[in-house]
Amino acid sequence: MRDIAVFSGSAHPDLAAEICDHLGVPLLPIRTSRFANDCIEVQLQANCRERDVYLIQPLVPPVQENLVELLFMLNAARGASAGRITVVLPHYAYARSDKKDAPRISIGGRLVADLLTTAGADRVLAMTLHSPQVHGFFNIPVDHLHALQELARHFRRYNLENAVVVSPDLGNAKEAAAFARLLGIGVAAGAKQRFADDKVVISTVIGDVADKDVIVLDDEIAKGSTVFELLDRLRERNVRSVRVACTHGLFAADAVQRLSAEKEIEEIVCTNTVPIPAQNHTEKLTVLSVAPALAEAMRRIHNGESVSALFHDA
Repeated sequence: MRDIAVFSGSAHPDLAAEICDHLGVPLLPIRTSRFANDCIEVQLQANCRERDVYLIQPLVPPVQENLVELLFMLNAARGASAGRITVVLPHYAYARSDKKDAPRISIGGRLVADLLTTAGADRVLAMTLHSPQVHGFFNIPVDHLHALQELARHFRRYNLENAVVVSPDLGNAKEAAAFARLLGIGVAAGAKQRFADDKVVISTVIGDVADKDVIVLDDEIAKGSTVFELLDRLRERNVRSVRVACTHGLFAADAVQRLSAEKEIEEIVCTNTVPIPAQNHTEKLTVLSVAPALAEAMRRIHNGESVSALFHDA
């Protein structure tokens, strides 16, 4: 591919390298240094002038460090006369800050979108944003991918005659319904209320799940509070088995180990939009790669082809 330049921040270089392998282009070097006063400096160590530049950086812990590094990468690319700068955001952590649901709080999803634009982003390629409205926070083009096809290909290997997809809440029910259609099975949803970051209550499950093989679908799992609460309701309905699927496997506070310890849970499936530390790998964890999908989207953006056509290739 001509005139394309791909750089990675320090958040997830393994994913960036895999994307470049699929594109058949080199991952170009970057140097990040820190001054005595703790300020950072970023240098893109390859020519950017009039090139189609892609900066790959999921916003994962330490989120603020990785965000600032990305902003400096954008500033450096713009100062180097890049022809077009696309931010590849496999995980946009601030997407969860998408509304004012308490007095005097900030809407971080919109603020960070403005920061990325001001720093020099011309376009964003994102994967499974937390809610649809986040797409509209950006005043630049956004190509929004999802991992439903990767997840569906994995689950089609199983006998799904008695299976049902369950969304933990009504907010994710549309995605769960789309996933269920890909698998050709039914869908149900939990009635959830969130009282704090790690305090949720699911009063009931809407839909037929009794004696079913359940596939729980969520966009991300951090502490796992929602999944544990949903698991209690599923036990009450005497489900036959449970598999848990998500796009972003953050797995904070030993969440994956605690989920793996639940006897009803047969498998936990996530993608590599965020790095999965070695200590989080268990026998029940399966990690799928989204590098081919991101690489194909980048190729299509570079060549001026339709990205939405990717969603019709399931």
